[in-house]
Amino acid sequence: MINTGEIQLTPIGQVRNKVKKPLSQGWGGIQSEIVLYDEFLECIQGLEGFSHLIVVFWMHLVDETGRTTKRTNLSINKGQQIELGVLATRTQARPNPIGVAVVRLMEQKGSTLSVEQLDAIDGTPVLDIKPYLPPYDSFPNALMPGWATGKD
Repeated sequence: MINTGEIQLTPIGQVRNKVKKPLSQGWGGIQSEIVLYDEFLECIQGLEGFSHLIVVFWMHLVDETGRTTKRTNLSINKGQQIELGVLATRTQARPNPIGVAVVRLMEQKGSTLSVEQLDAIDGTPVLDIKPYLPPYDSFPNALMPGWATGKD
């Protein structure tokens, strides 16, 4: 059980891959396994028909310093630096180090899910898995600020 103060979370499994330290980018080609704990095997019945999943995980290596960080510098537009609040970024340093990723489900064997593009390191606790439902989870007309698109 992870104790986060007043909220207690129970991991349902762990990430397994070759990444030992957090990366700021380059997760596209990373293949990982999500190994569920035995008591959660029943919970994934029916998951095999989905091509993509939403994975919620606890970024366990973010220390107290990272959890108190309010702003971060982000490199945009050919190296230009911009200062932003951490909640306007995808940085690992945040008040609650909760990660969320949409991943491609490659294969399911028993309690092991093989996935691509999960930006979590080896040993990361997995808190939840949800099926990705395009009619509900995709918003093609969503907007982003110019600094995020490179047009600023």
